[in-house]
Amino acid sequence: MQITVYETQTVFDELKSQWNELLSRSQANRIFSTWEWQSTWWSAYHPGDLWVLTITNENGNLVGIAPWFIEHHPQRGRIVRTIGCVEVTDYLDIIIDLEHFDAALAAIASFVSSHHDHFDMIDLCNIPETSLTYKVLPEKLIEQGFNVKLVQQEVCPIIKLPSSWEQYFEILDKKQRHELRRKLRRAEGATESVSWYIVDKEHVLVDEIEQFIHLMASSHTDKANFLKDEQNQTFFRAIVPIIFEKDWLQMSFLMIDGEPAAAYLNFIYGDSVQVYNSGLLPEKYGHLSPGIVLLAHNIQYAIEHGYRIFDFLRGNETYKYRMGAEETKVHMLIAQL
Repeated sequence: MQITVYETQTVFDELKSQWNELLSRSQANRIFSTWEWQSTWWSAYHPGDLWVLTITNENGNLVGIAPWFIEHHPQRGRIVRTIGCVEVTDYLDIIIDLEHFDAALAAIASFVSSHHDHFDMIDLCNIPETSLTYKVLPEKLIEQGFNVKLVQQEVCPIIKLPSSWEQYFEILDKKQRHELRRKLRRAEGATESVSWYIVDKEHVLVDEIEQFIHLMASSHTDKANFLKDEQNQTFFRAIVPIIFEKDWLQMSFLMIDGEPAAAYLNFIYGDSVQVYNSGLLPEKYGHLSPGIVLLAHNIQYAIEHGYRIFDFLRGNETYKYRMGAEETKVHMLIAQL
């Protein structure tokens, strides 16, 4: 295995044609590891020095990418992190062709051991509990003399979708089943006009984005403060059109009397729908539970279109479990010599 280090942003141009194809052959195949997400995130945040490792086999074929950078922390020193860490990105991993997984990880562990003068610590975030990296990389690093610690970082509740909308209600407990049906009936019978739609090519995307941002900022002070950060705004406004053009975006709105009252920004990738963010007018239409009603429409849509997983991504908010989600974990891998 041959490892090459890239330390300038040209790495994204050089690897563009190969990145997603390699990703499709890896167990890291999630939207947050795509070339589109990684390159856009780096352009918006660039919080350190790029240190992207590529792994090629004896035939010169690309079999792995460790999309890393080195952060310079005033207290913790030079930290190797994954592009995307930590906020705005939910799952991250090393991208390795499954046929070369063990050998490529061993090569990475050997490389970082022999180049430990470049950093003081490795801190890789958002690794899913199902990741082979989570299972195998620690032992490879330990073999190279590293002290390794795995820390649960967050939870990502998911719904394993059944094959029909009626079967979905069966996975809810009796109380939540009753509550959801009650809220849906109330919206259907409201004196107000209630409808919903998914943004498509017939809509003006920039207008829909502005509408979503307004609802997002209105829903909670934390989200409003998030949007006040210039880098967050830059990233959000850049990534949404890119994801839309790739047909990975599902932005939906619930309209009440012609006014947007709730919104979800989901990703459609592989066999899953991923709930990335949401917006709401919490006081004006609270009596109609617009957020839950729209979420139910999104879940029904996912079932009817054959998706297998409805992923709420990071966060343990109560409503996710009430909607039938089961907890999965994401971890942080910390290693030092």
